[in-house]
Amino acid sequence: MIINKNEFLKKSNETLGEIFDMLAGLPSIPLKDLKPEQTALVIVDMINGFVREGALASNRAEKAIPAIASLSKKCDELNIKKLAFADTHTDASPEFGAYPEHCLAGSSESEVVDELKEIGGYKLIPKNSTNGFHEEEFQKWLKENNQINTFIVTGVCTNICVEQFALTLKTFFNKQNKKSRIIVPVNTVDTYDLGIHDGDLMNIMALYNMIVNGIEVVAGAK
Repeated sequence: MIINKNEFLKKSNETLGEIFDMLAGLPSIPLKDLKPEQTALVIVDMINGFVREGALASNRAEKAIPAIASLSKKCDELNIKKLAFADTHTDASPEFGAYPEHCLAGSSESEVVDELKEIGGYKLIPKNSTNGFHEEEFQKWLKENNQINTFIVTGVCTNICVEQFALTLKTFFNKQNKKSRIIVPVNTVDTYDLGIHDGDLMNIMALYNMIVNGIEVVAGAK
């Protein structure tokens, strides 16, 4: 398909403006309106290797820590279960064909950042791919907690690990004709800047893609 570059850029600019305005007007959700026994908080890859050290660290990710920490504490107060995924690889990981070597097992890169580790209270699940849904430990947890149908998904990166997990989880419930709420608070997710991977653009497009696929994207959860 051949398209005109100028027309494409003009139309895309208008579309991005509309998406930006939509995201800017999103409401926050009160946690007290959720049923604690049916709700779980998921923290994706808030680890040193994506925040503070190593080839994939990004200071954008660090800015999400306060909102996630606050949310984690509130979930404790409401007795909402918590999970934390931590990217953890061996040096044989095929993923290193697409990304630089990162988050090797046993390294500090695979450790959850101190601010969230100190709050604790989560079940830690190491993951060997960008999509934590496929981890056996998560599948086991999902079966053992089949009353949970509401997931608050936070962490990094919005357009990779967060998006893949949220969409796979949503389609998992859809396939079974089960209603679910997969909630992504905008103030608790982010991605990175690198070359043409413009963090702001990728973040916005990932959030929009989740919205059109049934994910409940909100400004925050309080």
